[in-house]
Order: sequence, then C-alpha cells, then structure tokens
Amino acid sequence: MTTLALLSSALLFGGMVLYSFGFAAFLFTALPAETAGPTIRRAFPHFYLFVIAGAALSAALLAPSDPVSAMIMAAIALSTLPTRQLLMPAINAATDAGNKRRFGVLHGASVGITLIHIIAAAYVLHRFIG
Repeated sequence: MTTLALLSSALLFGGMVLYSFGFAAFLFTALPAETAGPTIRRAFPHFYLFVIAGAALSAALLAPSDPVSAMIMAAIALSTLPTRQLLMPAINAATDAGNKRRFGVLHGASVGITLIHIIAAAYVLHRFIG
C-alpha cells in the first residue's frame, strides 16, 4: 500500500508540474495566441479532474500509514473543486468580457492555488523519506 501511495503522490506532483510549467507554457510559445487560448481553456477542466482524482486517490492510500499526508492530499482534492467549478468559469468570463484586470486577478489566484498544491504535494513526497 505504501508503494502505491508513493506512486500516486509522485504522479500527482509530476503531473501538476508538467502541466503548469511545461504544457501550458509550451502551448503559448508553439501556437498563435488565438489558438493557444481556446486550447488551454479546453484542457484545464481535465487538468483539474486529474488533480481532484489523483489527490483523492493519494489521500485514500495514505490514510492507513500517514494521516497527516492523507489530510494534505484531501485538502488538495477538496480545494480544487471550487477552483474548477467557480474560479475557472470566472476566469473564462473575464476573458470573454475583455476584462484584463479581472482576468489578471483571477488568473493570479489560480496560479497561486496551483503553486500551493504543488508545494503541498512535494511536502507529502518529502515525508516518505523522513
């Protein structure tokens, strides 16, 4: 069970890092903005589902051996729900309305949340060595 907990936590961490710093950045350098924007908009709901499912799975697998790490992963899963269901649509609405200031604030919040999730997942991984 511990091996599966480690693997699921590592997959979550790696997936979040790759998506945030690799895929999203790549799209905006490889595609014109009018193509990259709608593409990333279509990809984000899937990214958030990946985070929710991955963090929930890790929480369940960690619960018997490390309740603290399980709670951290559960917090990631739970905090991603409003990010996906409320924040993401608000970002899209700001983009559609051409409200750059609102977009900047909301996008900054989503980036901050994702960075906190990445750091939290890294901490859980670190706990495997300790």
